[in-house]
Amino acid sequence: MDEREFELVNIIGAELGANQRDLSRHMELSLGMTNMLIRRLLAKGYIRIKQLNKKKVEYILTPKGFAEKMQKSVKYTLKTINSIGLIKNCLSEVLQKFHSSGVRKFYILGESDLAGLIEMVLQENFKQDFSTVHIRELSVDLTDGAILVCQEGVKVPDGFKGVNMVEELARDNALTMDMGEGKAFLEVQQG
Repeated sequence: MDEREFELVNIIGAELGANQRDLSRHMELSLGMTNMLIRRLLAKGYIRIKQLNKKKVEYILTPKGFAEKMQKSVKYTLKTINSIGLIKNCLSEVLQKFHSSGVRKFYILGESDLAGLIEMVLQENFKQDFSTVHIRELSVDLTDGAILVCQEGVKVPDGFKGVNMVEELARDNALTMDMGEGKAFLEVQQG
């Protein structure tokens, strides 16, 4: 089952689409593409059609479709949990580098799930040996700690310690580089 088919199965399973037009609107696909996906799911036995009247039909998930949906959902959930673990490891490496250099105060710029994850990693790794301050903008009085930017397009100013965590995580090899070989994956500005 490909991604579009899975999305359609989820919509049908949640009973969000009563007809092909509703389904195509939910999926932001053409009516023809939606029809093709429905035919594919019917052929695979994931859905069935129940005739309500001459003009109206209802799409119903079959037991096979439900089982496939559940299996794919579990795989997606496990993959997400694994990804969060990898991200936490990467964050831990970044934060450990700051902590080892004596930084105990972290300014977190940006309100996002990433900011919450950073606080979680700090707590797990350093217990009470740190403090965080959430900021909305960069200012000149932030030199007594490290700035952790949690939004795209914001650079840590010259003369400040810090890193844009979004860009750090987004680098192609940031989550896969072997730290055991002594290769640095972090370009931290060290004031």
